[in-house]
Amino acid sequence: MMTNLLVRLFVKDYEQTENAQVRTRYGLMSSVVGICCNVVLFAAKLLTGIMLNSISVMADAFNNLSDAASSVIGFAGVKMAEKPADADHPFGHGRMEYIAAFVVAFLVIQVGFSLFKTSVGKILHPEELAFSLVSVFILLLTVAVKLWMSFFNRKLGKRINSQVMLATAADSLGDVWATSATILSIVVFGVFHVNIDGIVGLIVSVLVMIAGFNIAKDTLAPLLGEAVPPEVYDRITQFVEQFDGIVGSHDLIVHNYGPGRSMASIHAEVPADVNIEVSHEIIDRIEKEAYEQMGVFLVVHMDPVEMNNPLVTKLKELATQIIQAEDERLTLHDFRIVEGKARINVLFDLVVPREYNKERQEELKQKVCQKIKEQDSRCYCIILTESSFKQEV
Repeated sequence: MMTNLLVRLFVKDYEQTENAQVRTRYGLMSSVVGICCNVVLFAAKLLTGIMLNSISVMADAFNNLSDAASSVIGFAGVKMAEKPADADHPFGHGRMEYIAAFVVAFLVIQVGFSLFKTSVGKILHPEELAFSLVSVFILLLTVAVKLWMSFFNRKLGKRINSQVMLATAADSLGDVWATSATILSIVVFGVFHVNIDGIVGLIVSVLVMIAGFNIAKDTLAPLLGEAVPPEVYDRITQFVEQFDGIVGSHDLIVHNYGPGRSMASIHAEVPADVNIEVSHEIIDRIEKEAYEQMGVFLVVHMDPVEMNNPLVTKLKELATQIIQAEDERLTLHDFRIVEGKARINVLFDLVVPREYNKERQEELKQKVCQKIKEQDSRCYCIILTESSFKQEV
């Protein structure tokens, strides 16, 4: 309820989540909320840590301070990411959001490592703790705030498909566990008079570093280039294939230039007997509407396919049955034949999973060719193998 209220109050046109400017507003709101909450949590935990003389509580406080700094960097990253395209960056500056998140990851790891060294010192040279129910209550409130922040960022991240927000949500959930462990050390000391503060501080520091590594991993993936997520792959292919005059599609590639900023290319199959100008007009319309409706700069390559040759249809159905019997994940495209008096050359591209090495691909091609030839001795296959850019699940 609180999340929806904040969205309605501070995000103009919040329902238009595909709009780059709306996504920027979501990012700015998330950053401001993160800065405010983490600064308050830092102050509350630092005061509590000083009262209790607890390294684990103070370690947790500085973890929140690093989270506030992360939100500041995230704020700057979102603002830089909204800069329009220019001569040097024709696809815009959207990846600045990922770069900012990567810087945040290193800050989190650095804080975690510093806390790790301090905690080791506390284990080797433990100091007396103090116990206070008020302090425990304050820490429980901070757990509640961090739990809400995790749900807040996860909800927004899913709404606008932001990996940065989802990573922030995971980091907040890690803070929940870290603070809970700190509360445990204080309660254990209050009840049993056993000081496990240094050990818990060590656990907290490791959790902080793990959160930093996870953020770095999630941020590096789009920078290095990811496979196309199945839902994105299906959305674009279904969009293209809905147009009259398009009979199929393949070879979809999507390049990410920041959240909500994508360039893609796809091969669209058109009937070979349709006037090329007619098909070209359809392709132009697809590219225009893809940008208008999905915000994707789509380049469409036109592939003519034979639709009215019974022999082509028969052999394509045969080849499809054969490869599906071998592996349901196999698909083919660009199917064509060159028909002679005594010989038929059957040519097509075979899409295989990436786990297929060269030896397995050659073995598969020979097997498929042999089975097609068994059905029609005139057939000689020429098969090219390739892997899809779609994310395998």
